[in-house]
Amino acid sequence: MSVDMSSQASDSNEEDFGANSEEEDDEDDGAEEEDQTDYYEGVAGDVEQQSADSFDPEEYQFICLSYKDSQHVLTEEVNTVAAALKVSPSVAKLILVHFHWQVSQILDRYKSNSSLLLSEALVQLSSTCRSVTAPQALQCGVCLQVVWRDSLLALPCQHSFCKACWEQHCTVLVKDGVGVGISCMAQDCSLRMPEDFVLPLLPGEELKDKYRRYLFRDYVESHFQLQLCPGADCPMVIKVQEPRARRVQCSRCNEVFCFKCRQMYHAPTDCATIRKWLTKCADDSETANYISAHTKDCPKCNICIEKNGGCNHMQCSKCKHDFCWMCLGDWKTHGSEYYECSRYKENPDIVNQSQQAQAREALKKYLFYFERWENHNKSLQLEAQTYQRIQEKIQERVMNNLGTWIDWQYLHNAAKLLAKCRYTLQYTYPYAYYMESGPRKKLFEYQQAQLEAEIENLSWKVERADSYERGVVGGEGELSASDRGDLENQMHIAEQRRRTLLKDFHDT
Repeated sequence: MSVDMSSQASDSNEEDFGANSEEEDDEDDGAEEEDQTDYYEGVAGDVEQQSADSFDPEEYQFICLSYKDSQHVLTEEVNTVAAALKVSPSVAKLILVHFHWQVSQILDRYKSNSSLLLSEALVQLSSTCRSVTAPQALQCGVCLQVVWRDSLLALPCQHSFCKACWEQHCTVLVKDGVGVGISCMAQDCSLRMPEDFVLPLLPGEELKDKYRRYLFRDYVESHFQLQLCPGADCPMVIKVQEPRARRVQCSRCNEVFCFKCRQMYHAPTDCATIRKWLTKCADDSETANYISAHTKDCPKCNICIEKNGGCNHMQCSKCKHDFCWMCLGDWKTHGSEYYECSRYKENPDIVNQSQQAQAREALKKYLFYFERWENHNKSLQLEAQTYQRIQEKIQERVMNNLGTWIDWQYLHNAAKLLAKCRYTLQYTYPYAYYMESGPRKKLFEYQQAQLEAEIENLSWKVERADSYERGVVGGEGELSASDRGDLENQMHIAEQRRRTLLKDFHDT
């Protein structure tokens, strides 16, 4: 659609692991504003072909577990290891944490060399933490006080200290948020303290409950198949069969994140690369602020214009000139130039130039990719407003008996699919920035350009449909059957471009 141009002059989870955390919140949160990340739901079936190319590379099986359910999963594995290794459950937990809950690996290694396995896990075969056999009175190694033998305690390493020092040691560490990581007080001794040794030393139920929460956090975070939901105050746990950098969504708080790194989902860019990119963007915050100012001059009449829609196909409100927002090129010939518009042209002779020249070239390259990354982020925000308008218009028409929700579902699906595709496109730019030059990068840039072209076409059609429904184009009314068919066909093309790119370049 033609876009009008106007003239310009952490422990967040801990409170949920109490007695009531076993029950999930089933209340309907329909009154909450729909998040941009909901676009993954409910649109795939409308654009898939019933053929081999309908496979979605982002398809990923996972389940959401409540606190009670995840405790049950952990307990089953603890009992299996404890029985096989003939150790207490508390020691079995320490072993499982060290080996990331790889039960089969633990059992195999125990059969081949049990002593090595126990030493690597920083535990010993005997889990009984007993008073030291010694004379009636001994000196505590920490406070240097002479105390009765009954007041001295030791782990299997036989480093003995008075009960008061053990209590102080455990109390301080638990208050600092330490769970599994509490170890012997002796210098150069890293033997881990099992929970059945620590719990009796903690004063008060409140501190004991906090310690249990920290243990649960450590157990889940060390488990190769589990991830805590990063949503604020959410106790849910995501369980997968095979841990991968894939999109998961919490069933309780609807938080969407990457299972592998628990950050915002970032396909096709891998976890390590997106961390580098976000760190770089934060370090260059002033540059980011400069680019974020989304006003440019019309390349024909030079009037200052502002982008108020997601589509990069711009039309100046004064001279009606059509151009590309990113490169300011004429839109009439731009359809064949997406490959050039989205591809950074490397200087092949830069390695032979001065350090200052190389530094300028590096900045130029970063600005090229950052501007496009930021532009798609802005477009997502603007298109979210379009989506909201479409939702409101559909609701109004249904309430006025002008069709059913199903009659207007195609507009809803088109807006959601547009956001879904643009979200993927945004994350192709960090991927391309760090990608080494070569044939594979050329293929990636080609597919990126193809996706970008189809997204802009879809954005244009969605905004055109939105204008029709708001009476901007030709009065009140709906799209013609041919326009609707054109929109739905464009949805299919854009989604297939997205899937093709992810199929070839998504981190596996």
